[in-house]
Amino acid sequence: MEIERAALAAVDPVALARDAAAALQVPSPTGDERVVLELLAETAAALGLEPDLHRHDLAALRRHPGHPGEEAARSELWGLTAELGGGVPRRICINGHVDVVEAGSAPWRHGPWSGAVEDGRLHGRGAVDMKAAVVAALHAVAAVRAAGAAEHVPAVVVQCVSAEEDGGLGTFAELERDAAFDAALINEPTGFDVVCAQAGALTFRGVVPGRAAHAAHRLEGHSAIDRYVAVHAALGEHERRINAGVEHPLMRELALPYPLLVGRVSGGAWSSQVPDRLEFEGRLGVPVGEDPARARAALEAVVAAALDDGEAPAEIEWTGGSFAPAETAPEHAWVRLVTAAVQDELGRPVRIAGVPWGADMRQFTARGIPCTMAGTRGIELAHAVDERVELSELVSLARAIVRVVARAGASSDTHTPNVGWEAPHGRPARHSSSEG
Repeated sequence: MEIERAALAAVDPVALARDAAAALQVPSPTGDERVVLELLAETAAALGLEPDLHRHDLAALRRHPGHPGEEAARSELWGLTAELGGGVPRRICINGHVDVVEAGSAPWRHGPWSGAVEDGRLHGRGAVDMKAAVVAALHAVAAVRAAGAAEHVPAVVVQCVSAEEDGGLGTFAELERDAAFDAALINEPTGFDVVCAQAGALTFRGVVPGRAAHAAHRLEGHSAIDRYVAVHAALGEHERRINAGVEHPLMRELALPYPLLVGRVSGGAWSSQVPDRLEFEGRLGVPVGEDPARARAALEAVVAAALDDGEAPAEIEWTGGSFAPAETAPEHAWVRLVTAAVQDELGRPVRIAGVPWGADMRQFTARGIPCTMAGTRGIELAHAVDERVELSELVSLARAIVRVVARAGASSDTHTPNVGWEAPHGRPARHSSSEG
């Protein structure tokens, strides 16, 4: 407990706000993350951590059978790790992404890259999702070092990753490079819930064919738009089936655990012509425990049945990111440790929860690494205009991470619950698949 108190005292809220604002002032839309990673490498070094800025072999990753998909254009993929060597034979990962979605076309109060502070809130793209949280993790681990507690804690690696928003290639690349972790924490904006289950998310594109004809003789054609209406209704019914009788106890607490959305529709070429083609794109939620391949096949079957009208079938293509679902047992010792740390920091009970969105949690659990997510409030502001975060919550997040790291080194302290986990036998070794 003395170690924990000393490390908590070393968290500097003023410096944290300054460094988080600086990171928000560097645009880092998905596909263009290098400059902000260079800044964060400088930040980590100034905090006394060991930064490693590296370029991944993008071509090799794209050939990998486990490639998680991409949507944004990119010519390079960079990653950053910042490490604190520990004296306890365990190794944990704190993961966060630095890529952000575009600012959009609507005006912002302070501008998307302002890093402005007003009324105790930090403004800018990435304030919530999730550059500011990455800076909080760096400061938390640095506070443990500044308190002289490194020999009493596990080795800690802060992964600052690219390409989360469009499929998770950044974390995939980092774990190809180094997966020797006993546990992982991702600081996505969860409202300080401790998330133990995440839905999967698959992106699809469909083409519905029709038969063209002059509008004055439309009965001699077959409208692709009319055919799509049947598809749309069938997809709505498919969503209802997916969400009927949800078995996972955390996911069934949500209003809509597994959304199915068509987000873009484009059809027809001329107002006086029966449309012979319609394109639609959407996102399919995947239940926890379900194989994404089975989810894909089920949607394809639904579309095929909706168009069983003697005309040409639709074409379905699975494009972009492929987020598999994931879970870590709520009773796992790592989850208990993180939950206790967050509760003690906030001074109130916190929920164990599931979320309906995809994230990089599944990249860790797929490798047998227990992983949970916990972060600030504000998920409703992620991807929105005027994204912002309470600075007090950012400090609370950093302090909660300090508690996690400090307690992860404890095994028999009478004031700290027994962690109850050790390095698994034969865990993956560290290796490099990066350039330079």
